[in-house]
Amino acid sequence: MLKTELVLAAEEVPNPIVPHVPELILGFIAFLLLLFVLKKYVVPRFETAYEERTKLIEGGIERAEKAQAEAEENLAQYKAQLAEARSEAAKIRDDARLEAEQIKAELRTEAEAESQRIVAQGQAQLQAQKAQIIAELRAELGRNSVELASRIVGESLADDARRHGTVDRFLAELETAGAAGGAGK
Repeated sequence: MLKTELVLAAEEVPNPIVPHVPELILGFIAFLLLLFVLKKYVVPRFETAYEERTKLIEGGIERAEKAQAEAEENLAQYKAQLAEARSEAAKIRDDARLEAEQIKAELRTEAEAESQRIVAQGQAQLQAQKAQIIAELRAELGRNSVELASRIVGESLADDARRHGTVDRFLAELETAGAAGGAGK
């Protein structure tokens, strides 16, 4: 009996390895239904999100490329402006040097002209003083000569015309004697 009971019990117990056919059919229908729902509703949403994300990334890349191109353009403009500013600064320095040299030359010319004017004025003053001193010395010499001559000659030389003639003759003799003595040296 035990054997029979075992055989009967073995026939009634389903095989755990082999699935039941109704479960297989129900699982297949549920899978197809899940596949349909995924394809109809979920996949389009994923595709839309993916496209939006792609567009966003590509737009960001385009914006970055435009920004980079703009930055390079701005850098080129900056370098050009910097080069222009440097050349302008060099030109201004050169102009300033030339202007300084011109001012220096003008000041030198003015100083030379001023010094020549001062020298000429000094010479004119010296000539005027020399003429004044000579006139004073002649007058003094004339008075002394007339007085001396009056003592020697014993007559009065008070007459102006006579005195001037005597003084002029005496001075002329002195000048000729001085010129002859100066030429002999």
